[in-house]
Amino acid sequence: MRLQPFVKVDDTPFDANRAQIERTWGAPRAATTNGIGLIELDYGRAVFRFQASTGRLEEITKRAAILYLVDGRDVVDVPFAALEPFVHAYDPAAFERATFLICPRYGFAFVPAEPDWVTALAVHCIDTWRCLG
Repeated sequence: MRLQPFVKVDDTPFDANRAQIERTWGAPRAATTNGIGLIELDYGRAVFRFQASTGRLEEITKRAAILYLVDGRDVVDVPFAALEPFVHAYDPAAFERATFLICPRYGFAFVPAEPDWVTALAVHCIDTWRCLG
């Protein structure tokens, strides 16, 4: 997974809408509304979540055995097994919610104890994660 924080994941920009995702990815294997009201398009190897009321792309979740972070002109590759210590070393604002470790500096969340799924977040989502109890 190649993440340019708050801008794009691989070739998908955060300003993409549902129609653009479906044109690029085809029909999802499942389209549901999750427990917090986001519309999820599940493609198996990727999940796109949209705000139901606005259609705004909120999150992109993908497998990431290695997370390639685009930081300015540099690309930092971080194996999933090293992601938790990386976040603690490079993001003093990192915090935990509901078993997820959230990295505001680079705009992603993941569950360290789970397999290599990483959720890239739109910039406006960080405060939403902070507000979760």
